[in-house]
Amino acid sequence: MKRFLVIVLVLGLLTVTTLTAKTVVKFMNFSSAGETAIYLEEMKQVFEAQNPDIKIEIETVGFGDYFTKLMTVIAGGNPPDAFELNYENFYTYAIKGVLLPLDDLVVKTGFDTAALNESALEAFSADDVQYGLPYSFSNVVVIYNKELFDRAGVSYPTSDWTWEDQLEAAKKINDLGPSIFGIYQPVQFWEFYKMVQQNGGSLLNDDRTAFTVNRPENVETLQYMVDRILDYNVMPNDAQMAGMGDWDLFVVERIGMIVTGTWAFPYLTAECDFEWDIAVEPGNIQKATHFFSNGLVISKDSKNVEAAFRWATFLSASEEAAEIRIKAGWELPAVMHPEILDLYRSITPPPSKGVVFESLDYLVTPPVIEQFSEMADIMNRHLEAARYGAKTPQRALDDAQAELERIISLH
Repeated sequence: MKRFLVIVLVLGLLTVTTLTAKTVVKFMNFSSAGETAIYLEEMKQVFEAQNPDIKIEIETVGFGDYFTKLMTVIAGGNPPDAFELNYENFYTYAIKGVLLPLDDLVVKTGFDTAALNESALEAFSADDVQYGLPYSFSNVVVIYNKELFDRAGVSYPTSDWTWEDQLEAAKKINDLGPSIFGIYQPVQFWEFYKMVQQNGGSLLNDDRTAFTVNRPENVETLQYMVDRILDYNVMPNDAQMAGMGDWDLFVVERIGMIVTGTWAFPYLTAECDFEWDIAVEPGNIQKATHFFSNGLVISKDSKNVEAAFRWATFLSASEEAAEIRIKAGWELPAVMHPEILDLYRSITPPPSKGVVFESLDYLVTPPVIEQFSEMADIMNRHLEAARYGAKTPQRALDDAQAELERIISLH
């Protein structure tokens, strides 16, 4: 009898162990650092309820330290199963061979990539191989104070606006008072690479084998950007900002327009006591607006590939994750589900939410190269010199061109 009981107990323990054993997927990310952590945890709970055989272990690292930590764990042979990469760094990881190609998994699992925004999906491929799935994406719009426009007697921005239209409106808003400014748009790499394309320029040639930083269209663009501070002063300089950020100045009605990302909507909704709306960015020769995206990738050394892929597809394409993200105001999910897009449009302000989707027609990506961070740092130093009037735009871009050619090889 005792021997029988022992056997039953052992079999019972084995059964319990089998039932409770789960595949652990380690997931490392940066975008849930801070207040958004609760939303990723909510997504995790939904996923684990749907997939009781998988347990997700989340590690969140702030963006400033994220890539140093990620490189360290990869070099140490202990990478997470799945992790987040922004578009700007994705290419470097893809060509270094640390990411798992996903094409076979897409076919094997029958995952429907048509559920995802085409531009966002394509952003995470390299050499015709899909290495990642889009996690979220966002773009940049013109956010404007309707009350300041009304006081200045200026018509609201439209999709037909040009640089000249925007500048003239900014001048009239400036006339409302010495502490009120027409516009804020940073003079830095992230704005510059986009605005040169609005003016028909680019920072690289077509096959990305040479820098074209100091081409005439780019010099004209930088001149326009710094003139808004140094000549027309429709944009405040550092002293006039007095340590405040552009969002804060907008909230206290000292700036008529800010050019910033859709991620500002929750903050402005909570803080603004006036009516505001959005418009597509103006162009000069053509329109162009930012494309920012974060993707989900799987380590080529993961021992839990299929479970990691299930987690990645849930975060990327499920209606449940998308609904959590939209209700939280946490950037845009990359899905194309009509009911999710309708939900996004229904959450106001701004009332013209459809502008976000209209702007998708003009998306341009950063000029990504392997030494992207070095390129951005070099550009920012010379753009800053022009911003403060220490160099003319021509000299700043000539110097940037020379330094880039000296330090970075594109071959």
